[in-house]
Amino acid sequence: MTAITVNLNPIIKLTAEQFYQLCQANPDVKFERNVQGEIIIMPPTGGTTGNRNFKLAQQLANWTDTDGTGIGFDSSTCFQLPNGSNRSPDAAWVPLEKWNALTPEQQEKFPPLCPDFVVELRSASDALKPLQEKMQEYMENGTRLGWLINGQNRQVEIYRQGREKEVLDNLATLSGEDILPGFRLNLPVVWG
Repeated sequence: MTAITVNLNPIIKLTAEQFYQLCQANPDVKFERNVQGEIIIMPPTGGTTGNRNFKLAQQLANWTDTDGTGIGFDSSTCFQLPNGSNRSPDAAWVPLEKWNALTPEQQEKFPPLCPDFVVELRSASDALKPLQEKMQEYMENGTRLGWLINGQNRQVEIYRQGREKEVLDNLATLSGEDILPGFRLNLPVVWG
């Protein structure tokens, strides 16, 4: 299954609140929205990808609980990026000071911020180019470190602010660098 993009423009331009209400009215459907206002209907993952994502989120959650300087999010969290798009990375992390600057209502809905750290995990049905474009969008909106994990090729694309993307093959671990000090993702668990 692949994502379906629905272009409502120029007939309908949803506000951030209307997009939120659309998502709430359809809780069994995972939506994203790109900067052009197109609605992207994301397919559910299969068992293999779901397990890999679970293992990834588990490792990030364990580190986040121990570190205490920020909070982590799973793939069901939708962020309203500064450019107006709404994106749901497979895993994300936000420093506490950034999170605490939001009102309780902003925290409850789609947080209007870009995470400092994001991970996208390529599933068997995902085309690589749209994921790379999504990673670039995160970087343009303020993400400081991003990982695109391509399990099919056992390859990782590392995105950093102000630097070219780095592509590495067959890694055993990934470092959270200075964004997530001390975090190490055990990739063999994620590769499956």
